[in-house]
Amino acid sequence: MDTRTFLGLQQTHNPFRWYLPVDKKLCTGGNFLYGGSALGAAISALEGATGRNVVWTTAQYLSYARPGEVMDIDVIVPVTGNAITQARVVGHVGEREIITVNAALGDRDFEYSGQFEKMPDAGAPDDYPDWKHRFLMPGTIHEYMVERVVKGRSEKELDGSLGDGQTIMWARLPQVLDGVDAAALGVLGDFVPRGVGQSLGIRGGGNSLDNTLRVLNLVPTTWVLLDIRVHGVARGFGHGLVHMFAEDGTLMATASQSCIVRIHKE
Repeated sequence: MDTRTFLGLQQTHNPFRWYLPVDKKLCTGGNFLYGGSALGAAISALEGATGRNVVWTTAQYLSYARPGEVMDIDVIVPVTGNAITQARVVGHVGEREIITVNAALGDRDFEYSGQFEKMPDAGAPDDYPDWKHRFLMPGTIHEYMVERVVKGRSEKELDGSLGDGQTIMWARLPQVLDGVDAAALGVLGDFVPRGVGQSLGIRGGGNSLDNTLRVLNLVPTTWVLLDIRVHGVARGFGHGLVHMFAEDGTLMATASQSCIVRIHKE
């Protein structure tokens, strides 16, 4: 199964109009479409409509889509150059806008390259147990992810003391067997809110306001190492980024976010 099939994204007879049935498996325990699911669907639609690979994409989350609804995804392409396409997506349920995405897509032949961010020493995914969510709503997105925490605090260790801002975890989508693509990284990159709760030492997280994905190199991998760095929390908002590495140490993408910080209800 590829990421598009996992998400359930469908193309209409119009190559620039797609639709996403909001299945429960794409939603959070709060009963709304997971930000990563929405971004992943937008990326897949952008690549499918233009025939080019995402270089950069940024999403602004505007409203909630609920299970049972259908989100229409309109791809708009203002500029298509020799190597780069500039495009955007509007995702909406009826007249209610859910997500707006801007993107650049394309590939260029260039003789120089380099990776300067190194993967932290994290061991192998099999060195760690599966992460157990305190309250996992059956059938929601996190039941379809496998998460193994390398660096993070347990529930008992969340005592309100500040951490160092870093959380490290392995993650994968077991049903996506055809390789990690940009859409899959869009799904897996929505973890700054988790890092915020860890960094503050609270049983909390947040609702994403945005997500910017910058794609470097896609290589074969089953697991993705998420090196989550929270830069700070102020005025009720948290800010940070995620470095996303393949198992061989290749930096595949970065994802940066701001979120509304919230305390989890008991």
